[in-house]
Amino acid sequence: MSAKIKYTNEAIEAKVIQDFLPPPKELAFREEGVKVTIALSKKSVEFFKSEATKHHTQYQRMIRRLIDTYVETYDKKPTTPPA
Repeated sequence: MSAKIKYTNEAIEAKVIQDFLPPPKELAFREEGVKVTIALSKKSVEFFKSEATKHHTQYQRMIRRLIDTYVETYDKKPTTPPA
């Protein structure tokens, strides 16, 4: 049936990872965009719709801002060395 869990008093090794994603309320600002078609999981869409309702905005806008933040974090343009 169900196995019993045996707890030990071991040390836990943890690694801190920098959180670069903004909270949902910061994903609600307007910017010019390009229309695309994308299929998202039902779970993701339901989450964003729920958060958008809480913050009185559109869920598509929040998703767009999330993607923009990801791009800003990882889009490191190579710099050319001075001549």
